[in-house]
Amino acid sequence: MSINIVQEKSSSQMTKKYKDFLTLDDFNSKDIYELLDQAMEMKRQLKNGIPHPYLKGKVLGMIFEKSSTRTRVSFEVGMKQLGGDGIFLNANDLQLGRGESIEDTAKVLSRYVDGIMIRTFDHSTIEQLAHHADVPIINGLTDMHHPTQVLADLLTIYEYKGTLSNLKLCYVGDGHNNMCHSLLEGAACVGMDLSIATPEGYQPAEEIFEKAKQKALGKGSQITYTTSPKEAAEQADIIVTDVWASMGQEEEEKQRLEAFHSYQVNASICEAAKEDFIFLHCLPAHREEEVTSEIIDGPNSVVYDEAENRLHAQKAILKNLL
Repeated sequence: MSINIVQEKSSSQMTKKYKDFLTLDDFNSKDIYELLDQAMEMKRQLKNGIPHPYLKGKVLGMIFEKSSTRTRVSFEVGMKQLGGDGIFLNANDLQLGRGESIEDTAKVLSRYVDGIMIRTFDHSTIEQLAHHADVPIINGLTDMHHPTQVLADLLTIYEYKGTLSNLKLCYVGDGHNNMCHSLLEGAACVGMDLSIATPEGYQPAEEIFEKAKQKALGKGSQITYTTSPKEAAEQADIIVTDVWASMGQEEEEKQRLEAFHSYQVNASICEAAKEDFIFLHCLPAHREEEVTSEIIDGPNSVVYDEAENRLHAQKAILKNLL
C-alpha cells in the first residue's frame, strides 16, 4: 500500500523503509477500500471466534499526551487480538515530558517496539516523530487530523450504505478541527460529496479545504461550504458533528457556545436529510449542545457501531504497517 513513505535519513543512519499512517491525504481510494475490506474480514473472524494473530510477537508503543477512552482501548485490545501487545506510555511519565527531544525519543523507542501510535496536540510533533523513527508511526489524533477515527467512520458508512461513492455527507459544527479536516481528506479520496456548515470564523483550514476540493473534483464529487446547517443537510445520506470545544479549547467554551448555538444537530436540521440518513459522532458527545438526545439516541444514530469500528479499522492499519 502507498501510505506516506517518509524521506530517507542521512547517510550515517538507516534508510527508513517503513510506512506511516499520518493523514488520509496520503491514501488513494484503492488503499481505503483495501483497508476496509480487511477490517470487515477481521470483524467477521472475531464475531465467529476465528483467531487472526497476524502480529504475534509484535509490540506497539502508545504515547498519550491527550486523554483517551476509545483510542487507547481499541488499539490495546486490537494488538492483543492480533497476537501482539500494546504498551501505554503517558507522556508525563516519559522523558519526553521532561524535555527529551522528539528525535531522541523516536530513535530510542524504535529499538524497543515495532510501531508507535501517538495521540498529541501539535501535528508537527507527529511529523517529527515519523521523520526520526525507524518504525511505523500512527496518528491517533492531533489538533489538525484524526485519520483513525475517520477510517472507522468510512467503515461504518460502507457497512450501512454498501458504498462510499455517490453519497452526500454533511458535517455541522467546528470546521477548523481534526474531524472536519480528516473528513475532508477521506471524502475527497473516495469520491463522496461533502457539505460543511460552520459559523463564520470557524471554517476548515484553507489549504486542506482547497486541496480536498480539487481532489474531489477529479473524482466527480464536490465539496462545499455554507453557514446554513439546513442547506448543508439537504438530502444528506450521513450527518456528522463533533463537540464545539475540543481538548485544549476549554477556555473558549463560553465564546463557542454562543457562536455555535444555531448549529446543534436536532430534528429540525435532520428533516432536511434523506429519511434513511445515518448519524455519526466520534464521541464523547455533549448532549443537548452539539446534538440532541433525540438524535443521538434515535433510530438513525449508529454512533456505537461507529465506536466499535475503531477497533476493526485500526486492526487493519496495524496489520498493514506492522
